[in-house]
Amino acid sequence: MPNPAASTADSTSAHTSRPTKPAKGVRSLGDPVVLTLSIGFIVAFVLLSFYDLDMVANGVSAGFAWTAITLGSYFQFLLLATFFIAIGLAVTPAAKAKIGNLDTPQMSTFKWLSIILCTLLAGGGVFFAAGEPAFHFLTTPPVLDSEPGTPNAVAGALAQSFTHWGFLAWAVLGTLASIVLAHSHYVKGQPLQPRTLLYPVLGKRLLSGPLGGVIDALCVISMVAGTVGPIGFLSTQVSFGLHELFGAPDGYATQVAVLVALGLIYVISAMTGIHRGIQFLSRFNVFLALAIGAVILLFGPTLYFFNSYLSGVGSYITNFFSMATVTAETASPAWMQGWTVFFFAWFIGYAPLMAIFVARISRGRSIREMIIAVAVIAPIATTVWFTLLGGSGVFYQLTGVIDMTEALSNYQFDVATLTVAQALPGGTWMALAILVLTTIFVATTGDSMSYSIAVVGAGHDEPSPKVRAFWGIAMALMAGILLEMGAGQINALQQFIVLTAVPVSFILLPTLWNGPKSAYAMAREQGIID
Repeated sequence: MPNPAASTADSTSAHTSRPTKPAKGVRSLGDPVVLTLSIGFIVAFVLLSFYDLDMVANGVSAGFAWTAITLGSYFQFLLLATFFIAIGLAVTPAAKAKIGNLDTPQMSTFKWLSIILCTLLAGGGVFFAAGEPAFHFLTTPPVLDSEPGTPNAVAGALAQSFTHWGFLAWAVLGTLASIVLAHSHYVKGQPLQPRTLLYPVLGKRLLSGPLGGVIDALCVISMVAGTVGPIGFLSTQVSFGLHELFGAPDGYATQVAVLVALGLIYVISAMTGIHRGIQFLSRFNVFLALAIGAVILLFGPTLYFFNSYLSGVGSYITNFFSMATVTAETASPAWMQGWTVFFFAWFIGYAPLMAIFVARISRGRSIREMIIAVAVIAPIATTVWFTLLGGSGVFYQLTGVIDMTEALSNYQFDVATLTVAQALPGGTWMALAILVLTTIFVATTGDSMSYSIAVVGAGHDEPSPKVRAFWGIAMALMAGILLEMGAGQINALQQFIVLTAVPVSFILLPTLWNGPKSAYAMAREQGIID
């Protein structure tokens, strides 16, 4: 997917060499180790699930529980360290260095921010935005002492949601690791793969040896586990929504129809590339989210939103460290597994491939711009969205318009989302708009992750469209097969990302010191600092 502007900028750039690309025949195949292990995992998970559903679900659950209790604090440290080091780096002169050997950005700021927001916030921000604040409103989080279900619980409920989806979560997805990958690939010519993050530690043999393929495969498997979950759950949510709104049958046939439609959208988007399909879907979704947000703000309890947001941000800042560092000793292990550790591990599992994607779309941007966009602007936009959608749920629950107690006690966030949507201004039409928004959010994750997995196999930022399509179709097929077994297997696969987050976290750990080191190297090479 060549870009004329990129070619011109590359030809005029004075910043060292451009990355080499393999021949077309090799490029279309990808790394055989990555392909074998990744496809092998998908096949093994499905076959084992066919053989013994309970064995797979119980095994994943046991590993999930052990990881949450044993390594939860380590995950929290990694996110905290990444955020503060990235912000510290952003205020240094080295942060003026440009990403990717380009002097000007490849796309406008609005398009760039749209892709970042839609890809990284994805369906999770819609799945959980309506229900999570209400859950914490009805069940007081561990570090707070407000009476559940009362006006005093609103600020803390929003603050806990901000903790899970705020600065820490976003920073690990596209700051330090993106800097390391951008410098290694666009300056040194090393492959645009997760293994490159460990090159300073393990050396040159890692780039072409089988160990590098194993590292890349672990990151791909983690991404597949984390992406198939939202794809599968979206089909159940849309099927349920169509049944409630229009009386359509809520069953496997409808779920498969949703999967097929979703797959077509994001596969075509992934094949057309960043500057066409991926960008178009992201822009469309941002405009739709802005329209929905404006309707909620203007025709809903406007003053309540402003007051709740200010008090929620205040509680978030006041309790920032206590919420981010809560442990199984101060909170119940079950709560940690269901919330903080689960989300933090989920973001860690996504991080290497997200970092690749952020580095790719940020070419021509400064390091400072990239860090501020990912670790500051995007989290603030997320907190606003959670306040509008989740705050509406809390308001309607508090005033008795709706009752989500039973749905949330059973973790039925699809029911909670639709319940809140129907209570919003516009009723059925608003609920339909939110279903469309959710679908496109998941599609923007599907297309960008299909692209990123193809990049990992190819080792450069122009992977074959056929390989992008292959991974998109593979994830949709896996979701369809697991849904036929029951939503529990989708949940088991989504929990599996917590297990894969363990090795992935050690791949990310060196970025805590190599991120700043790469930034300063880029700044010296570009003549910004001595």
